Amino acid sequence: MYKEKIIDEFIKQNLILEKDKDKFISLCADASPWDIALREQICDPKQILKIKGEYYGISIAEIDECEVDIELLEKFTSNTISKNKFLPISLLDDILTVAISDPIDFIALSAIKAIHFGKVKYILVDEARLNEKILSLNSAKSTANALQDLNRSDLDIPEQNAIDEVLNTPAVKLVDSLINEAISYKASDIHIEPFEQNVRVRYRIDGALHERAEFPIDFHPAICARLKILAKINIAERRLPQDDHIDMTVNNIKYDFRVSTFPTVYGEKIVIRILDKSSFDFSREELGFTKKESIYVDKILSHPFGIVLLTGPTGCGKTTTLYSFLKELNKETVNIVTVEDPVEYTLPGINQTQVNPKADLTFAKALRSILRQDPNIIMIGEIRDEETAQIAIRAAITGHLVLSTLHTNDAPGSINRLIDMGIEPYLVSSAIVGIIAQRLVKKLCPQCKTKTLTTPVETTTLRLEHPTDIYHPVGCPLCNYTGYKGRTAVHEIMYMNDKMRLAINDRSYLEHLRDLAIDNGMTPLWMACRELVLDGTTSLDELIALMSE
Repeated sequence: MYKEKIIDEFIKQNLILEKDKDKFISLCADASPWDIALREQICDPKQILKIKGEYYGISIAEIDECEVDIELLEKFTSNTISKNKFLPISLLDDILTVAISDPIDFIALSAIKAIHFGKVKYILVDEARLNEKILSLNSAKSTANALQDLNRSDLDIPEQNAIDEVLNTPAVKLVDSLINEAISYKASDIHIEPFEQNVRVRYRIDGALHERAEFPIDFHPAICARLKILAKINIAERRLPQDDHIDMTVNNIKYDFRVSTFPTVYGEKIVIRILDKSSFDFSREELGFTKKESIYVDKILSHPFGIVLLTGPTGCGKTTTLYSFLKELNKETVNIVTVEDPVEYTLPGINQTQVNPKADLTFAKALRSILRQDPNIIMIGEIRDEETAQIAIRAAITGHLVLSTLHTNDAPGSINRLIDMGIEPYLVSSAIVGIIAQRLVKKLCPQCKTKTLTTPVETTTLRLEHPTDIYHPVGCPLCNYTGYKGRTAVHEIMYMNDKMRLAINDRSYLEHLRDLAIDNGMTPLWMACRELVLDGTTSLDELIALMSE
């Protein structure tokens, strides 16, 4: 009965038509109307929250704006909070304020009442954000406890092969806690760095490193041993760099952790790259492509043969964009083969190969074999040398669509790079279909960014005729007081035409290639970033950083 009342509320809000009521009721047979509304894209999470609040008569709030009383959390076990999906916020005048996402989860409500016998005030928050907040707080608490246990323990440094000793030390708890916490912060890397007296732990979040923990240097061997055991790295080898990976499921999500060790004067530095194997499902818009840019991407990917290049520095998301293109191109009628170093994400229906220098399987050798595998589309993780470039060019002009990456500052610069590698200009002009230069810029926190009128210097930097309003970073709990939350990509897309091909063939005109590309519709990187500054997505500081490269 309550489901019908909720559906009536959807009808009242003009989200469902009266004639579709019976159909919607049938969809709700095994799920709540709220879940069905999200699944069928009838409304977004914010609309759901608003309607829920009105329907149940509960105030709605942003969980990240709530100052959580950490001492209050001690009254509730982490397991109780995680299992029942609620978060105690504050206790004032014996009134407990609790954040919930489901007002009729009677098991959760009973669990709260069993611990607090006084009055309870409920606030309604977004379910996904609540779960993230709970995970973050529990992970931070777990890390703090693990550090305390580590500092209190009388640890005997394990011998090289004393694996059983390592598994029974507080190091195990600390490593697990650091991994869980880094995931909750959406970190891309964990850095464990030994120094003379202590070991520093930092997370890379939105491209910047943030210090998280510190512990005595005496415990470093145990931490290293634990990670090496997980990654199946030689625990006895401490003089040479090593790398491998850990497959692990955390909170029902599959992750691939790339572990790299590097010897320093105070011990081995360890960097762990975190890859979420289940979340690779990005739309063009989520990757930062505008509608205009998507038109050019469609033109580039529609070519049956030729080379498509993604360029930019390490860590700018080139491989993610390439994988996204491969998912679009992946059809039953085409054969896609990749050669990568390493394979970062496995894509169903695509044949992926990883280079293996120890077995003498290089990019060039793998490519020669791939050409005998009857491919339609080839993805090369990176064009690093002349031999790989030559084979890629040959594949492109003989009827294959080749996608790859290159390290250059901008799109036109890729042409010079290929020619400098020894590729003849006429081959480059014949093979290249399009080049996409990419950079990542930090997005302003939507919760705390503030709007001000541009100063004379800012107006000049943005090349504006008159002062205008732009946003600046501030800092709040949602963004960990950085002023930024997440990143987005900016692009420079060079789509080839006959004039540009002629300019490449006649090397004396290469200096005009950028102008020709702009005439053909290319928006320079700084202009693309400028638009994001003007619409409030990013800050002027990010534009200045991009322009200074």
